[in-house]
Amino acid sequence: MNLDYTTLIPSDFSDDSRVWVYQSSRIFSISEALEIEKKLEDFAQNWKSHQIPVKGFGTMFFGQFIILMADETAAGVSGCSTDSSVRLIKEIENTYQVNMFNRTSLAFVIKEKIQLLPLSQVNYAIENGFIDADTLFIDNNVPDKISLLSKWIIPVKDSWLAKKLSFTKDK
Repeated sequence: MNLDYTTLIPSDFSDDSRVWVYQSSRIFSISEALEIEKKLEDFAQNWKSHQIPVKGFGTMFFGQFIILMADETAAGVSGCSTDSSVRLIKEIENTYQVNMFNRTSLAFVIKEKIQLLPLSQVNYAIENGFIDADTLFIDNNVPDKISLLSKWIIPVKDSWLAKKLSFTKDK
C-alpha cells in the first residue's frame, strides 16, 4: 500500500493552515470517491468566511479519509465557514450512508490495508498480536498542515494513543 500522500498536499499553503480530517466508516467505491472529490473541489473553490474567499483545499485519501484545509493567512475561518464545511461532510454522510464523525473508530495500517478498530478493542488487538508498537496509526486529530505532513500516519508508539495502551516488553 502506497502511503505517500505528502506530495499531494498543496505546497503553497502555510504550514499553520488549519486541517480537518474526517474518516469514513467504510471505503468509498471509485464512483463515489470521484463524486466526492468533485464536491470537495467545488466546496474549496467557493469556501467563504464573512463573504471573503477562504484559501481552501479538499481531497480524499485512501478512499476513506476526507481532508479539508484552510490557509488563514489571507482570511480566517470562523463559525459560519466552519459550519459550512460540517454541512458538506454531513451531506456526504447522508448521501453515501456512512459515518464521518465517529472519533472512537481508530484507523491502523495492518497487512497493507487500512483497518478500523473501535477504541474499546485496541487492547484486545494488541494482546492477540494484530497491533504492536510499530503498527502505523492514522491520527485524525492533526490540527494543521505541518502536523498532517509529519504526524498523520505514525507508529502507534509515537502517538497520543500509546499513553492509553500497554505493550508488553517482550514483543
